[in-house]
Amino acid sequence: MATSYKRVLIKLSGEMLGGKAGGGIDLEALDWFASEIKTVRDQGVQVAVIIGGGNIFRGIAGAAQGMDRTGADQMGMLATVINALALQDALERHGCMTRVMSALKMDQIAEPYIRRRALRHMEKGRAVIFAGGTGSPYFSTDTAAALRAAEIHADIILKATKVDGVYDKDPMKYPDAVRFPRLTYMDVLGRGLKVMDSTAISLCMDNDIPIYVVSFRERGNLVRVIQGEEIGTLVTAS
Repeated sequence: MATSYKRVLIKLSGEMLGGKAGGGIDLEALDWFASEIKTVRDQGVQVAVIIGGGNIFRGIAGAAQGMDRTGADQMGMLATVINALALQDALERHGCMTRVMSALKMDQIAEPYIRRRALRHMEKGRAVIFAGGTGSPYFSTDTAAALRAAEIHADIILKATKVDGVYDKDPMKYPDAVRFPRLTYMDVLGRGLKVMDSTAISLCMDNDIPIYVVSFRERGNLVRVIQGEEIGTLVTAS
């Protein structure tokens, strides 16, 4: 079946790598995600991935407890590098060649992020994992995802989550929560919906980058999205 997108950026939270515990790295969860990402790549889609670091350290949480925000965010960016290396190992065990590109300079373990080089890797069929966030404090990995998606001209951001889309309230707490099949950027900002942070949403809106929120808990969901099935929540301009 033909795919709807040529190049996608997958946004994966650090907590997802933590499995049921939500902390550390759950190897079973890691293997699952690597298998799903490889399946997308095997459909002929160029794939980039950006991972958070919340399973190891979340900068904003450290700042809330009295740490200097800049230092706390730098620790969070380093946590994303650990997750990127773990995902690289899992992907390559599944036969998917990868490159980790870091916004923070660490030449011994990752390539520096260079836009043209990232594009070349994807054109050669390699999955590119972006680590280190934007390289600057005060910006989340949501914002890093929107920035990298704009830079590489991704057709869409696939935000892989624990739930099957965006709801009017927490579906884990409220059985009567209603899922939105489609939203606009202004809907998300106006309603304060937790799709991505406001900076990331604004960046996507300015660059007309669609966001698709989809559950990563059901096998094959990412492929279903790129083949055009409506199984989550699509955020666009209209």
